[in-house]
Amino acid sequence: MNVQSRWSEIEDGALLVDLYELTMAQAYHAEGMNDTAVFELTFRSLPRSRNYLVACGIDPVLDYLENLSFNEQAINYLATLAQFSGSFLDWLSGLRFTGDVNAVPEGTVVFAGEPVLQVVAPLIEAQIVETFALNHVHYETLVASKAARVVAAAAGRQVVDFGMRRTHGSSAAMMAARAGYVAGMNATSNVLAGKVYGIPLAGTMAHSYVQTHDDEEEAYRDFMRLYPQTTLVVDTYDTLEGVRKVIDLSLNAGADFNLRAVRLDSGDLEDLSERVRRLLDEAGLRRVLIYASGNLDEHRIEKLVAAGAPIDGFGVGTRLGTSQDAPSLDAAYKLVEYRGEGRIKLSVQKATVPWRKQVFRREENAVPIGDVIGRVGEDIPGRPLLVPVMRGGRRLPEGRCDLERARGRVRSQLDLLPDQLRALEPADPGYPVALSDELEQSRERLSRRFSWIPGEKPTGRTRDA
Repeated sequence: MNVQSRWSEIEDGALLVDLYELTMAQAYHAEGMNDTAVFELTFRSLPRSRNYLVACGIDPVLDYLENLSFNEQAINYLATLAQFSGSFLDWLSGLRFTGDVNAVPEGTVVFAGEPVLQVVAPLIEAQIVETFALNHVHYETLVASKAARVVAAAAGRQVVDFGMRRTHGSSAAMMAARAGYVAGMNATSNVLAGKVYGIPLAGTMAHSYVQTHDDEEEAYRDFMRLYPQTTLVVDTYDTLEGVRKVIDLSLNAGADFNLRAVRLDSGDLEDLSERVRRLLDEAGLRRVLIYASGNLDEHRIEKLVAAGAPIDGFGVGTRLGTSQDAPSLDAAYKLVEYRGEGRIKLSVQKATVPWRKQVFRREENAVPIGDVIGRVGEDIPGRPLLVPVMRGGRRLPEGRCDLERARGRVRSQLDLLPDQLRALEPADPGYPVALSDELEQSRERLSRRFSWIPGEKPTGRTRDA
């Protein structure tokens, strides 16, 4: 799919950082600390309502890294803050990302504690990209994981992203449309997302079109004159009466009647869809489909499908774009190695695992049975998930995301998961993820070196050979 990767050219995009990234960068610069660092982006835990996550949003991060630079306007603004020296700002004006990135391919099914994105770069470069990386990978993974559940609940019926008007801003609307499509949704109402990402578009009319006409049937007739194979929303006033007016139009039009579908947006969707289907079938309009929308999520869709409601497709908006039941993930971007030494954080409930890592997926007959996280270089059975996507600040072919391939990856990986993991309810037990013996022992040794024992001083940084 040959589409542009960026939808917005933000002139001062390098300033999409938290202030502390820049204050630390100046401190590192003043201390001459800019040796190779390794940061890893992980999801520390899963929401109770999630048995897996679908990794997404890596491609925009790579695009950001390739184009990272502080232009004259950005430098001039930073100078007004009176926090940065002229020498540091001069140095910052020449900053470019020169590091390496390893990541799981977009659409990979991942679990808690597993590195999804790994940045290996001079310390300041690796530190300064933290906020942007978290912003994109967190939100797109959040929505993709929700969308995968919605698609699964729909059981092969069409699912359309209707969420742009209630996502948290226009940037979120673009990211949500992309993430939803990666996760298997069929189309979006977001026209800009269609242009930028090549996502199929869907959408025809709102209730206001009907309201602006003095007669409901007149509104349908006028709209179908322009769009004969459209979808008509039929619940502006009385749903069943609206369907009867559609049927009257079909009788007058005869063989020229080519309506594609009617849409239900309110009420008891199970009961209404059955009654609407009956009316349409009795009128000989068996080929006219029924779509439904209105505060839908995977749980409501699953119930409708299980009840046999004759609904052919669903429009999902607010509860998808906001991931209403789990509106955030426990994402973290943390230092794990500097100057070739493991680095650890021992904060309560936020402790990290040191060293550059790889995730090995163990499989039996292609079915995942558990993941092992080990240090890079360990000989561990399983398929490595992290692959090189950028070297020396330039994206590799493996780092260029094709949305259709990503969609296929999601579909094939979810199809192979055990039923209890694909279910909407929490799985017990969940998917097993373990640290390798070598990594566990290394973490224990490093933890002891930095642990505070009353009456003693921490031993400080010592190489863990």
